[in-house]
Amino acid sequence: MNTLLITGGAGFLGLHVARYFDKKGWKIRVLDIADLDSTEYPKDVEFIQGDVRDVQIVKKAVGGVDTVVHAAAALPLQKKEEILSTNIDGTRNVLQACVDQGIKRIVHISSTAVYGVPDHHPVLESDTLIGVGPYGESKIAAEKICAEYRKKGMIVIVIRPKTFIGTHRLGVFEILFDWIRDGKQIPVIGNGENHYQLLEVGDLVEAIYLSLVSLDGHKVNTEFNVGAERFGHIKEDLENMFRKVGSTSHVMSTPALPVKLALRLFELLKLSPLYQWVYDTADKESYVSIDKIKKALNWKPKFSNTDALVKSYTWYEKHYKEIKFRGSGTTHTVGWKQGILGVIKKIM
Repeated sequence: MNTLLITGGAGFLGLHVARYFDKKGWKIRVLDIADLDSTEYPKDVEFIQGDVRDVQIVKKAVGGVDTVVHAAAALPLQKKEEILSTNIDGTRNVLQACVDQGIKRIVHISSTAVYGVPDHHPVLESDTLIGVGPYGESKIAAEKICAEYRKKGMIVIVIRPKTFIGTHRLGVFEILFDWIRDGKQIPVIGNGENHYQLLEVGDLVEAIYLSLVSLDGHKVNTEFNVGAERFGHIKEDLENMFRKVGSTSHVMSTPALPVKLALRLFELLKLSPLYQWVYDTADKESYVSIDKIKKALNWKPKFSNTDALVKSYTWYEKHYKEIKFRGSGTTHTVGWKQGILGVIKKIM
């Protein structure tokens, strides 16, 4: 039986990776600084609580495993120092521990945030990397470390997913879903007629699995964009979702420049959970080419943007009371404090 280590495995993606690989007959080990809700995971999952910045903990975690999905990361709402040290130093620690243990292949979860705000679409894996803010910069630096370890003989598969959603995904989407549940108008930056590609987490997990079990190591020792294949304009995808879930919400256009300036001010004053990359790209075309991974792994996403939104929102509605009881935080498994957005919601 193969054993998989998932760093950051107590998070939204880690949960879905654990469940998927368990069904495939793998033994699962999770490393995370946060507590693990064992009721959500396969019954025999092994949990090690610790920080990827702790070299000794990482060495312990990789001992005896066959491969690693490195998903541990500090998210944009956290402090700059936390983001840089976790995403850069943590990645180096994991890769070095894998080398020391003779582990030949791992998946590193990066982000399409490494492309910044592109001036053309679709974005290709070979395009220039331009980080926006500490998070984007840290993801680029982590990818450079991955490239270093490829030169040492490792197969390091770098996955750059678009924003992914699904069951158990909260974070910034909990704010959107909260507004939809209350039938509020949903303001979008600009006119909402730009394409914004999303990704359903099940499609992402399948891409991770296929890359790890591929017999052709050379073919997967590279970077892959992963995103939905079917998506429309933001306004179109949201309005379709509202209709399918029976919401009375509607999309409301807003003037892009003043709204962005206001959101920037709110962010600096710590009154809003929305960070710069989110609102800077919100009114732009934002989609990547997935041709490379489709050709290399015969992977094909099953969910459209609308399908993914409907699935995620339906789960949210079903678990609404439980979600609100959890309170808020800065990860994807809890809602984020709305701050001034909660005040704006009252007048929408």
